[in-house]
Amino acid sequence: MKVHYDKDEDILMLELSRGKIDDTYEVDNGLVSVSEKGKPLLIEIFKASEFFERESKVLPREIKQKFFSAS
Repeated sequence: MKVHYDKDEDILMLELSRGKIDDTYEVDNGLVSVSEKGKPLLIEIFKASEFFERESKVLPREIKQKFFSAS
């Protein structure tokens, strides 16, 4: 998995797998791109800083420690 954050646009891109994107679906605050077989290949989260601030309140403590303690 590759992760890229565009600070200027506040977009987090998660490349889950390589492959040809067949379709892209709009979801709350982002996009999910899938292969012909429906396998998720790329997730884009718009307003990523807001998303993680909001979602961090409901994440399990172990996840918060792993991902947010380095901030």
